[in-house]
Amino acid sequence: MQSLQDKASEWSGVNRDDAFAIDQINLYEKLGLQTFISLSTNFYNRVYDDEEEWFRSIFANSKKEDAIQNQYEFFSQRMGGPPLYNQRRGHPALIGRHRPFPVTHEAAERWLHHMQLALDSTTDIDSESKIKMMNFF
Repeated sequence: MQSLQDKASEWSGVNRDDAFAIDQINLYEKLGLQTFISLSTNFYNRVYDDEEEWFRSIFANSKKEDAIQNQYEFFSQRMGGPPLYNQRRGHPALIGRHRPFPVTHEAAERWLHHMQLALDSTTDIDSESKIKMMNFF
């Protein structure tokens, strides 16, 4: 059976080594908490303003402020920072937490589109870090 990481690599065209290059550097120390807050705020402002109703509806039962906090706490933790997400919400269990949502290939592409735009407009993130982060996503 194909692992989730292998399937993601196949779909995205990003090999596993590049996807997990974020583990070779502590991006939290390099970028700081405020940068992750800015990235997540920028991202979710785009998501909640998306022109596609089908995509916005995925997030309809979530408060934007909660989504922002969940994301920046997870990103900070995953990229070398303190376990903010675990302390507040427990283990991330991303597959289980996302199971209720229609995470189709099209939805994943739309999510990545917004994340790329958010990364591009978050000026506190250097180019190399943006590439590492996008490969991880």
